Amino acid sequence: MKLSIKENNLEQVDAHIKFVYEDNIKDDESLKVWVDKEAFGGKDEQIFYFTNSDASFTILVGLGKFEDLTKEKFTNAVAKSIKQINKLKAKTYVLNFIQAKQMCAGEVVTAFAEGVVLANYTFNKYKSQKDEHTSEGFIDGYPQEKKDKILEKLEHAINIAHSINFARNLVNEPPCEMYPEVLADIAVKEGQECGFEVEVFDEHKIQEMKMGAFWAVGKGSDRLPRFIIMRYNGDPENETCMGLVGKGLTIDTGGYSIKHATGMEAMKNDMSGSATVVGVMRAFALNKVKANVVAVVAACENTISGGSYKPGDLVTAMNGKTIEVINTDAEGRLTLADAITYITENEKVDKVVDIATLTGSVLAALGTNITGVISNNTEFYNDLEKAGKRTGEKFWRLPNDDSFKAQIKGDFADIKNSGGPYGGSITAGMFLQEFVGDTPWLHLDIAGTAWSKSNTDICPKGGTGVGVRTLYHLVVNNK
Repeated sequence: MKLSIKENNLEQVDAHIKFVYEDNIKDDESLKVWVDKEAFGGKDEQIFYFTNSDASFTILVGLGKFEDLTKEKFTNAVAKSIKQINKLKAKTYVLNFIQAKQMCAGEVVTAFAEGVVLANYTFNKYKSQKDEHTSEGFIDGYPQEKKDKILEKLEHAINIAHSINFARNLVNEPPCEMYPEVLADIAVKEGQECGFEVEVFDEHKIQEMKMGAFWAVGKGSDRLPRFIIMRYNGDPENETCMGLVGKGLTIDTGGYSIKHATGMEAMKNDMSGSATVVGVMRAFALNKVKANVVAVVAACENTISGGSYKPGDLVTAMNGKTIEVINTDAEGRLTLADAITYITENEKVDKVVDIATLTGSVLAALGTNITGVISNNTEFYNDLEKAGKRTGEKFWRLPNDDSFKAQIKGDFADIKNSGGPYGGSITAGMFLQEFVGDTPWLHLDIAGTAWSKSNTDICPKGGTGVGVRTLYHLVVNNK
């Protein structure tokens, strides 16, 4: 897959992609025959193609009304056109630039890059027969006076989109291939190739650091845990630093509080938060972002053995708090507790974001297209919303009222790891807040948004790479 801007006259290409608004379609004489036949009307998500006299294709993609087009909608429209390109087996194509009320030229280019790269994603590594198609696209009709800026935006957007696909790959790997040591090795490799520092704690260092909550979850597996620290120092003269924490359960069986067999195979996606933070660190480095970021991942498996932790156990977290284990399937918050404590106490971060497939409750509350958020800082949450509006990823803030604390108060320890059946995504967030201190903090529960159960134009079934784009822009705007 290649995408660039059209700089010279091209020889014949296989396809021309034209994006059309519903409002002004009747003003375009070249489309009159198709409008009169009611074959195409420019409506949102409508697509139509025909063969030209030179045997090339023209693909018409509807955008709906001019004033309603958002970056998210346009990205999806681009993705839909690329799916058509692949069906037609076109090897070269031209994308016509558009004017938009809600997007500047840079955002249009970003949508082109995301639509092309994400629509071309497939995970067929383990299939014996691979249906692959490669093509090269050219963006035409862009404002020439903005050429240099557009080239820079295009390169950066392509790097971000490839980092989303990188995160998807990590999530889609089977747990027999993706386990803590492998995830750590991948992070080290990406750091070396892209330009960020990586440090890894083994099981001995984890215990030495008194990460008792994390160790409790990970100790029961033959695949021992790893604690991964990634540092990107893109602005050494600036002392501010953003902290990112990604949940890294490479497989979650539920432990002794075992999950139902139906759907357990998808629990390889319980490391989606870690995939996102490794992916976004990759994007920072590739784009040479002028910012300082530290990301950590407490990577482990939640499995069953004689040495696994059990309901009723008491564990001591890195910050000294004692935790009563009510449910071994509420393991993610235990690993995140020590990860948050580590990053806030040892890495001098000014703000911290944790991202995790944490609770099934968030699906009941918000479905599969909106990420739930708990925060102790309204200004920081507002920054997240702004970044989300720029990327098209949706967030909704849940209350973290003190009244929920009673649900996680321990009977035999300071706190317990499950607050009962009501408000589960909130009580999970309140549990994590016990380890944040005064640091401005965002908790992103991506249990509903990290995994797609069906194929769409922008993402096939499997890991979505959610959060890479938004965390990237959150950091860029907070540097």
